[in-house]
Amino acid sequence: MAEALDKLEQEREAKRIAKEAEDKAVKEANRLKRTLKRKKWVDWKAQDEEDAANGKKRAPFDPADRIKRKKCAILLSYCGANYYGMQRNPGMQTIEEELFKAMLKHKWITEDSFEQVQIACFQRAARTDKGVSAARQVCSVKLPEELDLDAFNKDLPEQIRLFGVERVTKGFNAKDQCNARTYTYTLPTIAFAAFDDQLDQETYRIPIERQEKVSATLKLYEGTKNFHNFTSKKNFLDPSAKRFIMSFTCSAPFLSPQSIEFVTLKVKGQSFMLHQIRKMVGLAIAIVRGNTTTATLERALTEERLDLPMAPGLGLVLDTVHYERYNDRYGNDGIHKPLTWAEQEEQVTQFIEKYIYSNIYKTEAEQRNMLDWLSTLHFHSYDTRRDEPAKNNSEDDDGEE
Repeated sequence: MAEALDKLEQEREAKRIAKEAEDKAVKEANRLKRTLKRKKWVDWKAQDEEDAANGKKRAPFDPADRIKRKKCAILLSYCGANYYGMQRNPGMQTIEEELFKAMLKHKWITEDSFEQVQIACFQRAARTDKGVSAARQVCSVKLPEELDLDAFNKDLPEQIRLFGVERVTKGFNAKDQCNARTYTYTLPTIAFAAFDDQLDQETYRIPIERQEKVSATLKLYEGTKNFHNFTSKKNFLDPSAKRFIMSFTCSAPFLSPQSIEFVTLKVKGQSFMLHQIRKMVGLAIAIVRGNTTTATLERALTEERLDLPMAPGLGLVLDTVHYERYNDRYGNDGIHKPLTWAEQEEQVTQFIEKYIYSNIYKTEAEQRNMLDWLSTLHFHSYDTRRDEPAKNNSEDDDGEE
C-alpha cells in the first residue's frame, strides 16, 4: 500500500514538473513574439544572428518598466534643407527618424513603438518633402506625463526643435482634426519682373503696380476649384482634385541680410495636394512676368490638361496648421488647452528666422535657384498636354510636398 502511494506521488510530481516546463516554454514564446517583431526597414533576422554571435540577448519585458502614456499634441519646427522630408523613410535621413531616436533615448516611446510608430498612435498634421521646412508642424502621439523638453532638445540636431507639448483628447488625430493649413513661399522679387528685362537681382526693387498685379493673380486661386492640373496622377473627374483655398496673399517687399529684395506669399487652404502650391506659384510668376496670361489659369481649372511650370522647393515652408473646430469644442473645457501655441510663439519666431528664412536668403544669394528656374519658363507651352492622365487616384497627400 505504501509503495502504491509513493508511486502515485511520484507521478503527480512528474506531471507538475512537466506542466511548469510547458508554462515556461509558452511564456518564452510569448516573450519572443513581443521582442522580435518584424519591421520592413529593419532586417531583424540578420540582427538577431549578429547578436547571437556576439553573445547578446534581448532583455525580457519587465512590467515594472511600464509607463502610463496619454495622447498629446507636439509643436515641432525644423529646417528641412539637409533632410529627405518629414516622413520616416528606410535608409534616409528624415525629420521623423531624428525625432523617434530622441524619443526612444528619453523613454518617451518604447522600443516597439520606435519600430512601429502606429503603436504610439503617431500622426503628423502634414507631410513635407525633401528640403521643405516647417515653422509650426503639429504631431499627435502618446507620451508620458513627465517630460523634460530642454533635455530632449539637446539630443536633437540644432535644425530641429520641439517647442511645446499639450494634452489632447483620447481620439485626437493631428491630421484628421486639422481643418486648415497655411504655407508660405518666400522668393526674390526679381521673379516678378518682365521676362524680357535684363535686371540685376541685388539692385531690383519691385514697382507698386507690379505688386498689385501679383496680388490680383494670386486672388484668382481663391475659392473651391478643381486643381487637377496642379498635381500629378489626378484627372478632372477625381473628386479629390477639388480644393478650397481660403486666401492667397503677398507681403510687402523687404530686404534680406544680403540686400536682395524678397516677398513672402501666404496661402491658406483646407488641404493641399502634392506639388500644388509650387505649381500655383509657378504659374502665377509666369503670368506676372508675361510668359503667359490669366487665360491659362482659367483653362487650368477646367478639364483640359495643361503644361504648367513648378516653382523651386527652396522657398516653401509649412507655416501653421489650424485647429479652430477642435479649439472651439475642447479648448475651454477646463481640461485641455487650445492648440494655438501662443506661449511658444516668441521662441518659434526666433528659430524660424535663424534656421529657416536665413537658409532661404543665403541659398538664394549663393546658388540663385530662382534665377536659374526663371530661365526655363519659356520652355513650357502653357497649352494642352498630349500625354494621357492616370486613372482616378483619390489619395489625399494632405501636406503639399
